[in-house]
Amino acid sequence: MNESLVLDAAHRHCQSLQDALTGFRRESIHRLAAWGAELAAVLPVGGRLLAAGNGGSAAQAQHLTAELVGRYRQERPAYSAIALHAETSSVTAIGNDYGFDQVYARQVSAHGRPGDILVLLSTSGRSANLITAAVTGRAAGLRVWAMTGPGPNPLAEASDEALCVDAGTTATVQEAHLVAVHLLCECFDAAGGAPAPDRAAAQPVAVNRRLS
Repeated sequence: MNESLVLDAAHRHCQSLQDALTGFRRESIHRLAAWGAELAAVLPVGGRLLAAGNGGSAAQAQHLTAELVGRYRQERPAYSAIALHAETSSVTAIGNDYGFDQVYARQVSAHGRPGDILVLLSTSGRSANLITAAVTGRAAGLRVWAMTGPGPNPLAEASDEALCVDAGTTATVQEAHLVAVHLLCECFDAAGGAPAPDRAAAQPVAVNRRLS
């Protein structure tokens, strides 16, 4: 094994991420702050977030919904958020009956309501099933946000707003998307998604009761 080649590859990977995050911080922070504030105006009053992606981007989308149904850092109420790709019976049934391009669009039609938010993640920005979901979501009155790799790309153009990461590899784009997911949660909590500590303490606490 040539250790210098291995170390060189590791350094190149880290440098790629550092370069991407430098541009990301300069260009995307304000957009994520605005998204967090919009999310804080929608979810606490009964709105819903839908999210989807393919492959590694599916994992990032599910990470986002888990942070909202559970919690990010501060204790707060549970909010409605669904990772569409995790609905395995729906995905396989729709894919079998209608084609893979419809696996998310049909779920958006089923679960989405005007004013809800749809977040779609794609490193290429060219996945047909996500583009179809974006078009369906906008037609149904949802706000559609995309997180993609370098723009312009078809998914960004099909969405209301897009956060495009300027990076040369899929891995670096996905790593930057994870940062974006955490920043979106951070901004959501700061904008009102997480009640102040004194208000949170006033919320009723569920008590486990043993059935007799």
